[in-house]
Amino acid sequence: MEIQSPDMGALGLVCTRSFPAMIGTADMMLKSSGVVLVGYEKTGSGYCTAVVRGPYADVRLAVQTGKETAEQFGQFISSMMLPRPLPNLELVLPISAHFAAYAQTQGNFKALGAIGLVETRGFPPMVAAADAMLKSANVELLTYEKTGSGLCTAIIQGRVADVTMAVEAGMYEAERIGELHAIMVIPRPLEDLMRTLPRPHQALEIDRLQPLQLPKRTPVQERELVEIPQLQKLPAAMQQEAVAIEAVAEVEVEKPRSPFRTLE
Repeated sequence: MEIQSPDMGALGLVCTRSFPAMIGTADMMLKSSGVVLVGYEKTGSGYCTAVVRGPYADVRLAVQTGKETAEQFGQFISSMMLPRPLPNLELVLPISAHFAAYAQTQGNFKALGAIGLVETRGFPPMVAAADAMLKSANVELLTYEKTGSGLCTAIIQGRVADVTMAVEAGMYEAERIGELHAIMVIPRPLEDLMRTLPRPHQALEIDRLQPLQLPKRTPVQERELVEIPQLQKLPAAMQQEAVAIEAVAEVEVEKPRSPFRTLE
């Protein structure tokens, strides 16, 4: 059975050895031509691949630009351009337009100013770098990403000057605590790039307290207390009547007579 492809455009892939380098490479690929960023594929040990789709000429220019950008960062691994991928290949691999629509719902971050990335080997230096960046400038910590082999990347956003200052502070703090692997500052990122950034950790959403639902209890209606009247306060006629009733109650019941007569 022949499977029809929903998109017969060309396919382009550029692989780097660092998550910040891949984000910077993808940004340059988007700005160089009219391609669509399908998403990223992380295969462990820090290897990350940016996947783009579009017309043949646009994809060719984007791949060439991405390769040169990754080489400037010193993180280039490999690149590939494939015209008219077969439908079966698109259904199995994360390279089709359907994956692009899914990837654009992952982060939902808006492009404001610039973004900065600091990648470390190990979680403690990344936490220290994120803390230093937040304390050194007016920036916001968006999220973080893990790409294997202990590589962790903190992603911040803010004005270009603030992001540049914060990344520099985070770089020095990461080197003091552990190992710094890569850094990146991207001014004026495109909306397509921001939508593909990973979401914050799910634990942040779990921490939002929800109201506790308790079963409703129906309040019991209390009866009004009735005051018992005192005999001293009753009228004279009612007092005599109450005393007569008490006297009758105290009278002993008469014993029945024996059927046998006693002899005198």
